[in-house]
Amino acid sequence: SADGGRNLSLDSILMGLPMSDPTAWATAMNNLGMAPMGMTGQPLLPDFDPALGMMTGIPPINPMMPGLGIVPPPIPPDMPAVKEIIHCKSCTLFPPNPHLPPPATRERPPGCKTVFVGGLPENGTEQIIMEVFEQCGEVIAIRKSKKNFCHIRFAEEFMVDKALYLSGYRIRLGSSTDKKDTGRLHVDFAQARDDLYEWECKQRMLAREERHRRRLAEERFRPPSPPPVVHYSDHECSVVAEKLKDDTKFSEAIQTLLTWIERGEVNRRTANNFYSMIQSANSHIRRLINEKAAHEKEMEEAKEKFKLALSGILVQFEQIVAVYHSASKQKAWDHFTKAQRKNISVWCKQAE
Repeated sequence: SADGGRNLSLDSILMGLPMSDPTAWATAMNNLGMAPMGMTGQPLLPDFDPALGMMTGIPPINPMMPGLGIVPPPIPPDMPAVKEIIHCKSCTLFPPNPHLPPPATRERPPGCKTVFVGGLPENGTEQIIMEVFEQCGEVIAIRKSKKNFCHIRFAEEFMVDKALYLSGYRIRLGSSTDKKDTGRLHVDFAQARDDLYEWECKQRMLAREERHRRRLAEERFRPPSPPPVVHYSDHECSVVAEKLKDDTKFSEAIQTLLTWIERGEVNRRTANNFYSMIQSANSHIRRLINEKAAHEKEMEEAKEKFKLALSGILVQFEQIVAVYHSASKQKAWDHFTKAQRKNISVWCKQAE
């Protein structure tokens, strides 16, 4: 943009660019290879890694900078895409050449909260690194090497995307031009055991919740268990004996009788009671035979009724087909249009 040397901290670039100057925001988005989005500002879903497919209904997430939602209309294609200069207290960050392709990154590890930062100035201290990167979000730890690189761990995953925005920037400490006070930042995803462990714990927790939810759903649809069969006693025996004489309660009573016999309740003392209950069960056989005969009779009558209805239907079908055949004869056929003849032929085939 024309006013390229504006004093903007990283946070103000990422989070609070005024709507009056849409181009700087859109160019920053362009540089990240992102299409400018609507005014949503959706937070990153704190859910399953969508690649795992362990939960349904979660759309794949674009992991790029979730806090950024205020996006004005897209910039015209002839506008050059540029990042802004970022001024910190003890250093200045100069944006990379906008015509260069965006810096390459490795594949994002699951649950990544750690970044590798290379190309630091030799004289860059931990305080300066903190000053630059704490604008991306809360820094949990910085592991600095003697060489010109370090690893930075953030509190949340989306902060990593903000840090990646700085990849390619040239850093200069104060106003010095000494080689040891300058460097070109290279920011990339880093593989960290802590990140992976936290991510796996989260996946396990989500899997537990999913199993629990499934179990509840299954229990809701499971039919209730049958009531337990009562233990044998003289009183229960007399109740079952009465039920065995009642047609409506017979099937419940016979199940109880069967369970008692299988449990081994028949002994010398109870044998007579069981014999009388078996006798009551036997007396139902005549009733069941009569019921079966009545149902068979109903079945035969239904079959006859069905045959009559079917023969009536078939007669009418034959009459309709006869009409089609008659209409297809020369003296009638010549008077129909081509479309009408086609329809009659189709109907005739279908009916046949």
